[in-house]
Amino acid sequence: MADPEITSNWGRVLLEKLAVFGHRNWVVVADSAYPAQSRHGIETVVTGADHLDVVKSALAAIQTAKHIRPKIHADLEQEFVTESDAPGITKFREELKKCFGSSRIDRIAHEEVIAKLDQAAGLFQVLVLKTTLTLPYTSVFFELDCGYWNEAAEHRLRNVIASRL
Repeated sequence: MADPEITSNWGRVLLEKLAVFGHRNWVVVADSAYPAQSRHGIETVVTGADHLDVVKSALAAIQTAKHIRPKIHADLEQEFVTESDAPGITKFREELKKCFGSSRIDRIAHEEVIAKLDQAAGLFQVLVLKTTLTLPYTSVFFELDCGYWNEAAEHRLRNVIASRL
């Protein structure tokens, strides 16, 4: 990958993890106040890098990997944070939308997505890439899914199995 961010330490960690990760693993690009979670299975790497640069690099790396695809989640609260409470949030939201283009982003309440991560980390690894951003509710959560199998195929498979048992 030609992305200069990927040559950084955090970029190398990301690529190494993505080679091992599969569906049910998570990659989180988090703002600077994101807490260090204590659950074994959640690894936090301080990037020292710009948030949107890390989002773009992580998304590109995930999309390049043939074995996985991202389900993208963001904090529901982000849409309601005002410019008067968090100067720069409007520009951030605009730039984040550009990062994802027409990709679907599921908005989930922050506490709910943290609970999902905690639950996932009970069985699967989670990589948190902590950035320098100082705006609230700006973390981006990539829930990894299988890149060569989809929900429709899984549903058909389960129906065939159920019809034969």
